[in-house]
Order: sequence, then C-alpha cells, then structure tokens
Amino acid sequence: MISKENPNQNFFIPSYAATNMISNMKNWIVACLVVLLFFIARSSFGQAIPEHVSNDAIYEFLDELASEKVISIHSAIKPYTKQFISEKLLEAQQADSLLNKRQKKEIAFYLKAYQVWDGKYDNPYKDEKVNLLNKYSDNAAISLTHTGFVYRDSNFAAVAKPIWGTRYRTNDNGSLTHFWGGAEASATIGKHIGVWASVRDNTVSEILNWPGNFTRQDGGNYKIGLDGQNSGDYSETRGGISLGWKWGHVSLSKDHVQWGDNQHGPNIIDSRAPSFAMVKLHLKPVDWFEFDYLHGWLVSEVVDSTLSYVSQYGEDRQVFRPKNIASNMFTLHPWKYTSFSLGNSIVYSDMGGAHPAYLIPFLFYKSIDHTLNHTIQNQNSQLFLNVSIRNIKHLHLYGSMFVDEFKKDRVGNDTLHNFFSYKGGLRLQNWPIPNVSIGYEFTHTYPITYKHRIQATTYATNNYGLGHYLLDNSQEHYISLTIKPISRLRLKASYWLAFHGNEYAYDGGDRDIDAKPVLQDKTWQNKTFLLSASYEILQNVYFKLIYENTNIKGFDVDGQDAQYYLDMYTPAYYQGNQQTISFQFNIGF
Repeated sequence: MISKENPNQNFFIPSYAATNMISNMKNWIVACLVVLLFFIARSSFGQAIPEHVSNDAIYEFLDELASEKVISIHSAIKPYTKQFISEKLLEAQQADSLLNKRQKKEIAFYLKAYQVWDGKYDNPYKDEKVNLLNKYSDNAAISLTHTGFVYRDSNFAAVAKPIWGTRYRTNDNGSLTHFWGGAEASATIGKHIGVWASVRDNTVSEILNWPGNFTRQDGGNYKIGLDGQNSGDYSETRGGISLGWKWGHVSLSKDHVQWGDNQHGPNIIDSRAPSFAMVKLHLKPVDWFEFDYLHGWLVSEVVDSTLSYVSQYGEDRQVFRPKNIASNMFTLHPWKYTSFSLGNSIVYSDMGGAHPAYLIPFLFYKSIDHTLNHTIQNQNSQLFLNVSIRNIKHLHLYGSMFVDEFKKDRVGNDTLHNFFSYKGGLRLQNWPIPNVSIGYEFTHTYPITYKHRIQATTYATNNYGLGHYLLDNSQEHYISLTIKPISRLRLKASYWLAFHGNEYAYDGGDRDIDAKPVLQDKTWQNKTFLLSASYEILQNVYFKLIYENTNIKGFDVDGQDAQYYLDMYTPAYYQGNQQTISFQFNIGF
C-alpha cells in the first residue's frame, strides 16, 4: 500500500527487556491457544490431513459433482482434507439416482482409496490379492490400491507409499527430461491428530520456471548445473501435524495452498511457489459460515547485512531478513450452492519475527499496520473477495478480486487506476452432452498490483509471486473442452491468449505511480493450444500424453528489444513458435 515516508523518522534498537517481553507475550498466546484447543478437541471427533492441490483429478471430480448439485463444497479454499473428500464421496454415492454410469464408477474407484480415512477401525485392504502381510496381521496390508503400505486399527491409521515420475518433452529446441522420486506417509492418531510428510527430489535437464517466468510450471529452489548448463535439481519437502474436531481444525505445516476459484491459476494465493511453513485454522461452526486463516513464514531472499558475518575460515555466512504473511477469509453461504468470501492479508518484515497482533486470526491487518508503523514505512497489505454460484444445475459461475490498494478518488478517473486484479469464469458440465464440460475464464490485472517498493515485503516467497502467474499489467483469456468418455480417462483441449504490458518499476518517489498506462504496449504475448490425454491406471498412478502448440513472442518496447522480454518471461525452450510433445508417467504426485 502506498504511504508517505517521514524523512525525520528515528530508528532505535529495542532493548533486551523489550525483546524478552515480546517473546514472553508470544509464548503466552501460544500456550493459551494450545490449552483452548485441547479442551475443544476433547469434546468431539475430527481429523485433518490435506490432499495436495496437485491432485487435479479428484479436485476436478468434486467440482463436477458440486455443479451437478450432488454435493456442496467451498471451492475457493484449497487444499481439502482427505477426510472431507471421503465424506463427500460417500455423500455422492448415496445420491445414486443423480449419477451417470461413469460418475458411479469413479466414485467407487476413489472411495476405495479414501475409505482408509472414513474413521472406521478395520483395514479395508487386508483381502487384496497382493497383500503379503495378511498372514501376519489383520491390520496391516501391502495394498495395490495405494501402491504402498496401509495399517489401520481402532487408534491408528497410516499409509506410506513411494513417489516416482518422469516427463519427457521434445520440440525443435531438443528434448528435455524431468525425473522425480521420493516417498510420502500420512497417519491419524486417536480421534483428533493427523500427521503427514513427504519428500521429492527433482532433476531437470533444463529449468523451465525461474522466478518471474510466465508459466504454470511449479517453481523450485534449484541447485544449478555445472559448466553453465541450464540443468538443475531441487528438493521439495512437505508435511505437518493437525488437531481436528467436528467443526474445525488447526495445523502446523509446510505445504502449498490455493485461494480463489479458478481454472487456470488463482489470483489471490497460488501454489506455484515453493512450499512455506504456516499455521492454519479452519472453522465451520454452522452450515452457513466458515472461516480460514493462515500465518506463514515466507523466504525473503533479502540478505540482512547486520546479521551476516564471515566465519573463522573466511567464508561468508549470509542471513535473510525475516518475512511473514497473515491472511484470513470469511465465507458466507446464504444458499446451499452459493458462497461469498471476503478476506485480507499482510506481508510484513523487520518486526522481530512473527508479531502477536498478526497471530490474531480475525482482524483487519491494515488497521493494525497503521498503529504499529505510525509515521514510518508501512507493511504490504491486501484485500480480496471471491464469489461462487452453483444454483443452476450443471453451471458454475465464479469471480475473484485481489486488491493491493484502493482509493475512491481514482474511480471514474480515466488517468488514474487502483491496484487490483480481477477474474471471472464459468464452467458448464454434463449439459447438453453428458461427460463433456466447457469452460471460460478471463483475468485482468492492473499495473503495480503484485509489486512493492520494499523488497522484504513483496507478495512473494523465494522470489516466486504468490498471486496470479502473469503478475501485474497483464490479461488472459482461457477456454477449455474436457471429455470423459469412460471412468478415469480424461481428454482435454484448451487454448489461452495471454499478454503482458509495459514493465513499470515501483519507485516510492514516483508520485504518478497510479497513472501508469494500463496495457498501453505489449511487451510479451502467448498463444497456446494444448491437447492432453490422461488415464489413471491405479489410484494416483497416471499416464499422460500432451501436445502443445505455442507461439510466444516479445515486442520492441520502451528501449528494449523483443528478445529482452522473451528472455525475461519465457524459458528459451518455449520461445517462438513451437510444437511440443510430452509423455509423463507418475506414481504419486
């Protein structure tokens, strides 16, 4: 948010006593929350293990069932929990008369995997033919359903399985490979505790998503190849522990989240960036209201020169400045298939770590910022909203808005603009043709929206933006056609036209920052047509075939040539007019 700096501000280093007082206050707040949640959890049953947002098939299927009015979901906040998915699949199975043949088969297929989280006590996989442990234990199984180990009794349930995958790409620029492998495990303990952990090592022959690239590829903290090669590898570790009860749960995790309904990337919080540590709270005390909150520890990658030092061996030990985010979302469901969500967030730094005021889930954080940083540089705050309407059977209408700054006197002024991004879309499923869906989505983002003049408080982690993947001063049209002729087979055609306007620097001394022309000149454009076929052989075991026809180019603008913008926004492998064929096989995600 823009604020005036005080040139006469005084800086001081807090005393040890003040620092100690803040630390004690944090400990007291945490202790109170733990005690409160302990007594809440004793009174009711609940467990929560998230299903990662990369599992497109199950999320898309639940969205389809919701559009058919078979179930109701709040699709703006992801991930869902495995227990929630199991509950919704069981609910859909009971609405047999509303389902077609393919949907019934897919429900049975997914329920076979998610039934381990339904709260019952026996092991549902003990009679599988591949169960090598059946003679030793009725509670343990080597399960082909999960391609791994499953254990369940009255107090403990666990699933452990391998992760392995490969993707091969080829076009006129050569061939690329991506290999990944690792393992994941999830477990519930008693009636209220859930734990999960996973690790994946990734190796790529060419890096396709640097920070700032306009792509839906996942980002990573790469270790770069030798001899100037553009290859690299990175490791992604996720996991957490949760405490659940009947109408909510709280968790400490390192994971991904997505906020905002979308078909081709949200504009509130996206999951492209590397995962970060967070405390999350979800509450749904009544059918018509729910609440979500997170407090995260982002990675600024801004070196703190006052804490960095030289070791006894002469090596530099660099330390990053701390960076945090607090975010909440209030959601009303005035009708069963309609949701209105409103929330706010703040990215803050240089406050001695997590600040107690931002650990209070239900507050308006910009107002707190005005108090904590009165007369000095403010932090970076945002507002957002989301609307989801499924009142018409087969049709999902949605929209979302991310607001970085809003002033009333800019409204209706042709020369000034507020800093916001808006998205609107629709998806029509199983009408007029069963097993066919069509979708359209439009996204428009004004200049400066995802920028900030203070590097330690940008809306990003590890330099990957948390908002829409096209960043600011951009626009996208996206259309798709999906056909599901049989259970577990998904055929999809999609096309998107995306372009980015002038690249503006966020200079705090520029008083005309809100007068920068919107999409005045194109600096970059992407026209992509994509065909894909995906078949789920076993639970979370996929084979995919993908064809991409891409035309990505830059333009000579603002004293820079077209190649400058191409290199800034697109990896060399996809530059120009390319036809790329990909094969992918994966076990797990």
